[in-house]
Amino acid sequence: MTSDRRRVRAVLFDLDGTLVDTIGLILASFRHATEVVLGQAVADDLLLAGIGTPLAKQMSSFSEQHAEELVRVYREHNLSVHDALAAEFPGVADVLRELKDDGYPIGIVTSKLSAMAWRGLRLFGLDEYIDVMVGVDDVELHKPDPYPLVHAAGLLGVPLSECAYVGDSPHDMEAAIAGGAIAIAALWGPFDREVVMRPAPHYALDSIAGLPVLLQAIGRPDVTGSE
Repeated sequence: MTSDRRRVRAVLFDLDGTLVDTIGLILASFRHATEVVLGQAVADDLLLAGIGTPLAKQMSSFSEQHAEELVRVYREHNLSVHDALAAEFPGVADVLRELKDDGYPIGIVTSKLSAMAWRGLRLFGLDEYIDVMVGVDDVELHKPDPYPLVHAAGLLGVPLSECAYVGDSPHDMEAAIAGGAIAIAALWGPFDREVVMRPAPHYALDSIAGLPVLLQAIGRPDVTGSE
């Protein structure tokens, strides 16, 4: 992990596993789709490995022949159980409110469909804090390619080099670093610490509660490491 001395002018977030706890929902939807379409169960570690990348890409890794059907069955099931299985991460609303009060524009960069991303945000009253959304259906290139982050930063009118990107997956960190953003690992998500830290993000947090203080401190030469 390296430190960074740039000032943060805007904050971009991943959604699943970062702002909203949807891991149980995602796993349930994957299990349903693979069992219905392929007639077999897939180990959870294989299901988790691709989180943060487009669903179609993940399904192709299980079966190229049945990828489209897997996506369709997944999305139908995900929609039907979304509100029952999605959960809050403690403190997220308070932190987003504080960031808005501090004057930070906020964007979401997610590998899920924009409509479902907004649904998850509205479910927990988080949508009012979000200025821009970039979903998988808004761009042709996807994480770990940095383009979705570049696009979100452009919508906010802030250079990506002056944006922090907070995400729970190694794909998030790879995209942030490749695009020149300030990469902040969200260690409260489903990935093991060593997996998220492998791309060498600039900072890491065990709890989202520490984010406002970290953002204010970035740029000081004494600020390094995990908070």
